[in-house]
Amino acid sequence: MNIFVIILVLLVAFLAGMEGVLDQFQFHQPIIACTLIGIATGNPVDGLLLGGTLQLIALGWMNIGAAVAPDAALASVASAILVTLRGADVSEGIALAIPLAIAGQVLTIFVRTLTVGIAHAADGKAKEGSFRAVELLHLGALMIQGLRIAIPAGIILAVPAELVTGGLNAIPEWLTGGLAVAGGMIVAVGYAMVINMMATPKLWVFFALGFALSAVGQLNLIAMGIIGVVLALLYLQFSPEFNQGGGGGGSSSGGDPLDDILNDY
Repeated sequence: MNIFVIILVLLVAFLAGMEGVLDQFQFHQPIIACTLIGIATGNPVDGLLLGGTLQLIALGWMNIGAAVAPDAALASVASAILVTLRGADVSEGIALAIPLAIAGQVLTIFVRTLTVGIAHAADGKAKEGSFRAVELLHLGALMIQGLRIAIPAGIILAVPAELVTGGLNAIPEWLTGGLAVAGGMIVAVGYAMVINMMATPKLWVFFALGFALSAVGQLNLIAMGIIGVVLALLYLQFSPEFNQGGGGGGSSSGGDPLDDILNDY
């Protein structure tokens, strides 16, 4: 295996592990992590197909209070490596992603417990006035989160391909089929969450319009996106809710309606 490919895969895994707690650039999201690994390994289509499907599943995963959700980062990285480098097909990768997410959940709980001690050490350094030590401890805890995904990814890369293929073939069909059904049910939960956010009288019309436009085979995703943006701008331009000032087409505050909406959020 090309050493450059290994370095790129481990880099993506490291970034996904850090983003699992940062949520800044969303590298841990399946559609991004799987696609990047697919690009790094020369199989971008498989990575994108896997990531897109896993992203719908991950819509139903969220942290609620002290409850930690299944780990999307490990599920994305490990399953993408198995699909793009180890000969597994996309359906097998989706089925394996669920137990991998549960394993990652246990691992992230262990790592977060470990970082509690680092946080207490940082508090001690802060009392001493050593800001440099606080920064180093913060970066160290963040690197541990990155290694949480990079080390399992390295183990998967180090295992011979024949052993991985044999292990995948040894999995009973009833198990992979059951996991695939479970993954489909979680996708339904993700769809339900999206629809629940759209379940307002003002947005149902766009939901129905999207179904109608999806039947037009000549429109690709870029064209659909452009149509969506144009409709959104038209809605903001002509809706009385966002043009209460009248005349100038602006809002009551005199600013841009879109800016007012963004400021409200």
